[in-house]
Amino acid sequence: MCQDCGCGDRELVPVELHEKLLAGNDRTAAHNREHFAEAGVLAINLMGSPGSGKTALLEATARHANGKIKLRAFSGDLETDRDGERLRAAGIPARTITTGSACHLDARQVHHALDDLPIAGADLLFIENVGNLVCPAIYDLGEAANVVALSVTEGVDKPLKYPVMFRAADLVLITKTDLLPYLEEVSVAQLRDSIARVAPEAEVIAISAKNGDGMPEWLAWLAKTKAAETAKPVVAHAAHVHPIATAAKASV
Repeated sequence: MCQDCGCGDRELVPVELHEKLLAGNDRTAAHNREHFAEAGVLAINLMGSPGSGKTALLEATARHANGKIKLRAFSGDLETDRDGERLRAAGIPARTITTGSACHLDARQVHHALDDLPIAGADLLFIENVGNLVCPAIYDLGEAANVVALSVTEGVDKPLKYPVMFRAADLVLITKTDLLPYLEEVSVAQLRDSIARVAPEAEVIAISAKNGDGMPEWLAWLAKTKAAETAKPVVAHAAHVHPIATAAKASV
């Protein structure tokens, strides 16, 4: 259970306090959105269960982009820098956000991470959220779009059991489709049906980071979403000092 938000436990975190936390998060998310817009970066909140293939997807994205897209990434996890190491090895400048006990990223953590990973000049910023099908969907990070990775190995009922996550999705990626021959009771058609029942407006792409199926459609979706975001007017925000940057200067 997340000690920050209580994950809906009204005894641990009263409703009023939880609403206050979300309101503060939303203000910071709006500020993050200004940063992303000024940098001309498309920010994607990538969510999904542990093992749904989020990191493998980003590795494959870098391979198939073949240097034509400048990528950056934040990787959220409770402990270790393993995903961050994988992303950097794939050629993606990445910073790990270690949450400790928190089962999701929040806008403040992303804002602080911007001090450690310059995004100016990048095309896309992937925010790989903590593996969880519940809380990450509740917290706005300032992203332009939400993408949910759903592995075929998770079964066809996950969208029905965790509807909040899928209703928040602009795009659902059905991942690890190369494993379908080994799964007798799972099909892409069944997964699409489950997604449509709870999130009829979400786009769906079936994809395999291993064999490349669906990668052209994924890259086309990113290009389309990037173009739509770039077309929006940029509103400059007031100058401010980032706390982490100030602390770093003071320690020199």
